[in-house]
Amino acid sequence: MIAIKTPDAAAPEQFTDPTAAVARLEALYTQSVNFLCEHFTRAMTRGAPQARVRAYYPEIRITTTTHAHVDSRLSFGHVPAPGTYAATITRPDLFRNYLIQQIGLLLENHGVPVTVGPSTTPMPVHFAVANDTAISVPQEGATQFVLRDVFDVPDLTTTNDDIVNGTYASADGVGPLAPFTAQRVDYSLARLSHYTATDPEHFQNHVLFTNYQFYVSAFEAFARAQLADPKSGYSSFVSTGNAEITTPDEVLPPATKVPQMPAFHLKRPDGSGITLVNIGVGPSNAKTATDHIAVLRPHAWIMVGHCAGLRNTQALGDFVLAHAYLREDKVLDDDLPVWVPIPALAEIQVALEQAVAELTQLQGYDLKRVMRTGTVATLDNRNWELRDQTGPVQRLSQCRAIGLDMESGTIAANGYRFRVPYGTLLCVSDKPLHGELKLPGMASDFYKTQVSRHLNIGIRAMEILRTMPLERLHSRKLRSFDETPFL
Repeated sequence: MIAIKTPDAAAPEQFTDPTAAVARLEALYTQSVNFLCEHFTRAMTRGAPQARVRAYYPEIRITTTTHAHVDSRLSFGHVPAPGTYAATITRPDLFRNYLIQQIGLLLENHGVPVTVGPSTTPMPVHFAVANDTAISVPQEGATQFVLRDVFDVPDLTTTNDDIVNGTYASADGVGPLAPFTAQRVDYSLARLSHYTATDPEHFQNHVLFTNYQFYVSAFEAFARAQLADPKSGYSSFVSTGNAEITTPDEVLPPATKVPQMPAFHLKRPDGSGITLVNIGVGPSNAKTATDHIAVLRPHAWIMVGHCAGLRNTQALGDFVLAHAYLREDKVLDDDLPVWVPIPALAEIQVALEQAVAELTQLQGYDLKRVMRTGTVATLDNRNWELRDQTGPVQRLSQCRAIGLDMESGTIAANGYRFRVPYGTLLCVSDKPLHGELKLPGMASDFYKTQVSRHLNIGIRAMEILRTMPLERLHSRKLRSFDETPFL
């Protein structure tokens, strides 16, 4: 039998105070991380140890014997039936406010303590050293010993979306307490840093997605104006490479590396600011970004990009508020079949419509002059116009589509899948069915006049949603029959 060296065992403890429970999670997590970092550094300088080195994620669990009597309007914060529920936890420092809130609701709704202790899930050494810039894990074969023979490495057989996809089956009868396991969260935190060139701790609770660089420039200009106003509530702006400014006149250094999906963060001290992610073009990027941002449990995400207008009465620059989606993006078919309806969320729709009304100074029936509501079609083929149009056009007509893009349906569907409130407000940039193609000169004039207003509408919608209690924002439409207690 191979000897295994682990940190000093910690006995599980019960808590009736959520803050104390999270503090214990942090202590256990720190112990495991420090243990692995210390032994990994030693192994890199002195060679492989004689024993396998292993540390475990902390875990929180709750056991109830009765059904909870909770407010039927509440879509989270209580277990679905008597039993034991557990979740492995990573980066409790990053998720402190979220954990305190979720644990507090469990304690309030069930009246029994939660238990915090080490889990039986090993912590991969790659994730343990991820936050120590002085340590890096070499590629397989670069060390004098086989890394996986000594340390635990990421295991994709247990890093999956079974819980959120509704396919999770417990081997011991313990139900999932949270939508993601610790390994799944760590995997996405690492991917976020890679794809966006900013650290996960900079991400805010309200996320805007766009598909054009023009919006980034407008977002930075808006951020600098907010930093100039001491009453705005915003404290700093973060650009790629984690470059951060706190005053409007500071110069951001040029990015040394342009990431695939750069992220920019207008921060508030409580995390209620706004993040903008330029996901570029295509459903694959849209899925990748939302797959990983979802583990941060944002309060809402909204797509503010460009689309093709499909109606002759639409004009370039008009807005499209998606009430439904034709999903032909194909990237989510295995996780969320196309027969699953993606409902519009009233809270998001009202906020977007209110924001359009405020910034256009149009109300009621007059708002229809610049905005249409209806189905947005999301396709995986950017040049669909060049194919035989009979099939696509017939489907677009049958579903009454008013706009077409390559990202919105994916972002909405993944919001539905991950229980993150979602919405879409697009801006018409071309009308291919009516001979108005996106050409360089036309696009330039269009972008100059419309980008800033469109972005400001998205920002204003997020500011409206910020004032809404989570109990209202997290619609019951997003929850299934047997849900995790944590959001």
